[in-house]
Amino acid sequence: MTEMLGYGQPMGGVAQTAFVVPDLQAAIARWTADMRAGPFFVLDNFLVPGQTYRGEESKADITIGMGFAGHMLIELIQPLDSHPSVYQETIAKRGYGFHHFGIACADVDASSADYQTRGYHEAFRAAVPTGGEVVYLDNGTGADWGFLELLPVTPGMDGTFTRFWEASRGWDGSDPVRPFL
Repeated sequence: MTEMLGYGQPMGGVAQTAFVVPDLQAAIARWTADMRAGPFFVLDNFLVPGQTYRGEESKADITIGMGFAGHMLIELIQPLDSHPSVYQETIAKRGYGFHHFGIACADVDASSADYQTRGYHEAFRAAVPTGGEVVYLDNGTGADWGFLELLPVTPGMDGTFTRFWEASRGWDGSDPVRPFL
């Protein structure tokens, strides 16, 4: 039997769908009005020490918003600068829109090693406030088709995302933008 996360997605499966957007507030307004997703929890200026892009230190800063559509966690990502990043790669290649699928992992490093045996390589790595590090993987088609993001399933991550999901259940549309932490 597959272990399920607190918000109903399977361990080892797609737990998140992410999009790069030019304006986070406008994207949240569209998702809440047109797709009834939300509320969205916003984390401003996600630039953490030690993050790497393609093996080099990354200086790219982003703001993110996360909310639910049913059991699917939607992540909206607004780049705040033009520093090289997996986000700028996608924008340059095909514009704004779909960016990656997030895969829930018990062990990000072991999962990354497994994907690397299948032709993927690490394109981005960063610590996250819910514990652990995320890793974006690219098999040469990331900017074309979307990256894979390995999400560390820590108690902090599962608890935070479950809290976001619970806020979406029966949500009446009020207070659509809320603090992440």
